[in-house]
Parts: sequence; C-alpha cells; structure tokens
Amino acid sequence: MKVRSKSGKIGDWIFVLICILVSAICLLPMLNLLARSLSDTNALIKHEVYLWPKGWNLDAYGMVLTDMKYIRAFFWTAFLTAVCTLVSLAMTTLCAYPLIFDKLKGRGAINIFITITMFFNAGAIPNYLLMKALGLLDNPLVLILPSCLSVYNMIIMRSFFYGIPESLRESAEIDGASFFTILARIYVPLSKPVLATLALFYAVGRWNGYSDALVYMKDKNYYPLQLLLYNILNNINSVEVATQEGFSSPGLSESLKAAIVMFSTVPILCVYPWLQKYFIHGVTLGAVKE
Repeated sequence: MKVRSKSGKIGDWIFVLICILVSAICLLPMLNLLARSLSDTNALIKHEVYLWPKGWNLDAYGMVLTDMKYIRAFFWTAFLTAVCTLVSLAMTTLCAYPLIFDKLKGRGAINIFITITMFFNAGAIPNYLLMKALGLLDNPLVLILPSCLSVYNMIIMRSFFYGIPESLRESAEIDGASFFTILARIYVPLSKPVLATLALFYAVGRWNGYSDALVYMKDKNYYPLQLLLYNILNNINSVEVATQEGFSSPGLSESLKAAIVMFSTVPILCVYPWLQKYFIHGVTLGAVKE
C-alpha cells in the first residue's frame, strides 16, 4: 500500500480549502437572496438581513405565486426551454454526424464555413432585418429557430462521434444498415453523456435568455420569465410600474424582487443533479478527442 507523503497531504488540504472557498463564493449570494425573500419588510429597510431571514414574511412569494403574469411566464419558459433543447439536440446531432465521414464531399470547406460563424457575426441590425424578412418578428418561433444550433456544441458532439470506433459503423454498413439507422441504433445510444451535457448547456442558455425576446417580441404573452424579471428590475424607479408590480412599499419591493429572482433561478438549478453523472464524462470526452 502506497503511503502519501506529508507534502502530498498538505496539498490535498489546500485543494479542499480552495474548493470550500469557491463553493462559499457561489453559495453565499444565493443564501442572501433567499433570506431577503423571506424577511420582514422592516428588517430589509433597516438593512439587517444577511444570510438568515428576519421576520419570516412569505408575502412576497404569495404575490408571485398568485399573480398569473408570473405563472404564465414560468410555464411558457419551461415549455420553450423543453422545445428548444429537443430541437437543438436534434439539429446538433444531424449537423455533427455527417461531418465524421471521410467520403463526404467538401467536408473541409463545410467545417471551415461553420467554424467561421463562431468568430464573425452580422450584428444586431442585420439580424433584425433578417428576422423581419422571414416574418418571424413577434412570432414565438423567433425564440427557437435562430438559436437552435450552437457551433461550439456541434464541435463537441462531432469530437465525441470521432471517439466511437469506426468498426461499429462498418459492421452495421455490412449488415445493410442505412445512414440514419446507424445514427439511431449506434451513435445516439452511445452518446448519452455528451447528449446530457449539451442538453444542460442548451436548457440553461434558453432558460436564462431574454435578449432575443427583448428585441424581437412585442406580445407580452410570449415574454419568457427572465425578460419579465428584467423589465421589473429595470423599471423599478418608475412610480407607475412600481405600483403595478407591487413595489409601492420599499421593504416589499426588495423582498418581492428577491422572491422573483429565486422563482426564476431555482427550477433550472434542480435540473443539474439529474444530469450530473453524465456532465463531466461528456465534457471531457467530447472536448479532447478529435
């Protein structure tokens, strides 16, 4: 049995302390936000709330959970996230799979063309004019189609496909399997780690996204939850908006803002534990094999 040296044990303890410090840096703001959302308005006005609630006031959550504006935005965002994730995974897989075939004509040029889009973008105004020409302005599809494929995620998927032995594909071809049969029966089942990883990337990106809806959407019924939160926090100084949103009291204003942020943050945090076992495996394999 190998005995670790004293310097090695010290190094392990330093690594543990660094992990604890980083975890605390990430966790403390969330604890402060949770405490503020559950605290009495007087304690918030006096700035007495830090990491533990004072007064235990649930009025802010009561307002959020009984206001149909927030409930509708929550379910619409959840539906949008699910649809975008499925569509994005399908598009990423269908884009990455053909690029692993050496016999694909123009594969090098296609790879270069796709990679260029990672570094060069037309800009906001040309994109807006393009969405207008396509008839996607104020259309829910504008929140799905323009961002349904990430080149970075496609490269991760393609690299993962390269790591799957070609002998599996060749044996399937000998047995008469078609292009899509090989994809569905061999590559997709073997790619669960990278699919779960990319699903998390796409889901988090869509759940937290609001800029596309801010630019392209006018119908408030299709506002995602994050855009609703953005509008509330951005217009907090407006007396009219503050009264409409329940911000007439300074203490309730702070509590309600914290409750809305928690309401929009916790659901996506709950997704990670279900995908954690695939996450590291998918990222490492998909990122280093080429």
